[in-house]
Amino acid sequence: MTAPLDRDAIAKRLVATGYVPDRDLAVALALMQRLGRPLLLEGEAGVGKTEIAKALAAIHDTRLIRLQCWEGLDRAAALYEWNYQRQLLAIRAREGHDARAVEAEIFSEAYLLERPLLAAIRQEKSPVLLIDEIDRADEEFEAFLLELLSDFQVSIPELGTIAATSIPHVVLTSNATRELSDALRRRCLYHYVDYPEPDREARILLARLPGIDAALATQVARFVAKVRREDLAKVPGVAETLDFTASLVGLTDLRDDPEAVHDALIALLKTREDRARLAPEVVARLVEASA
Repeated sequence: MTAPLDRDAIAKRLVATGYVPDRDLAVALALMQRLGRPLLLEGEAGVGKTEIAKALAAIHDTRLIRLQCWEGLDRAAALYEWNYQRQLLAIRAREGHDARAVEAEIFSEAYLLERPLLAAIRQEKSPVLLIDEIDRADEEFEAFLLELLSDFQVSIPELGTIAATSIPHVVLTSNATRELSDALRRRCLYHYVDYPEPDREARILLARLPGIDAALATQVARFVAKVRREDLAKVPGVAETLDFTASLVGLTDLRDDPEAVHDALIALLKTREDRARLAPEVVARLVEASA
């Protein structure tokens, strides 16, 4: 079994994948690995929670399996389903055969459709299981998930109990649209993911956009930090900052072309109201303050 990575080793490997962590996140990932516990990442949409799971899969050189949660998500969509169309075809093709033999065949592995949770516990090498936006699922599904995370085995009536081949690295994300149960929080380690400070966001820009001027990256990060403090309906996340910065490649100073900065807001702000709030004169003020 591979020895757990320490905080510094994890931070170094994350940076190599293009994800620049803060100290607390590196600590959380190190403890997650050492204790074998799920990690709950909470924070606003767009702060990079999903990217953490992708980067974790990259540093472990393993598969990322993602379960996107939504209201009404049930066990079948998350765990497994039977391939009903193939089963019906098989039944028709075997009309007149022994009924028990046909039933045994159509409820075999060949007709089983793995969904993310079942797939995650049947990998030879521990994958990263990302349970994305768990707060969008209902409390009934949350209770079912708790049971799975405790035992890492699944009971399929037709096949029996399937125990985990390997234990996945489990990452849950939440945008805090509803309160999660105390039981789920107790089961997980916890880290709050906030918008990055300007210095770290500048490092993210340099890591993800290698051709960008370092001074421009710093200036953009300061500008976006000030934009986030405006009265906005949708605060831009890191992905929007990357698109915004890519739109400005070629500049070395935002003050050289305030009009281009205003035009590039199409990549940073995603509502009509927010675009209206950042009129050219507001953008010019924020650019000057970011210099």
